[in-house]
Amino acid sequence: MKYSIVFPALVVAMGLVACERAVVVPAPAVVTVPGPAGPAGPAGGNGAVGATGDTGATGNTGATGDTGAAGQRGKTGGDTVVVVPAPTQ
Repeated sequence: MKYSIVFPALVVAMGLVACERAVVVPAPAVVTVPGPAGPAGPAGGNGAVGATGDTGATGNTGATGDTGAAGQRGKTGGDTVVVVPAPTQ
């Protein structure tokens, strides 16, 4: 009885190993080759105007200018008349 299960299992295993397996050939990969380029399309429209930029930083204060030349001494006398208007009340 010990051999009644082992012997048929061995026969089945040997029979399956002896069978010829079918060779599976993978299908060739399809390679798409681009054709010649077509004519160029029409030009696109103009883009939107960009936003206004931020105001720049304030610049540094400039250097102090040179002292001017000394004026001439005033002249005394002469025929100049100064008219002072009367105050209005």
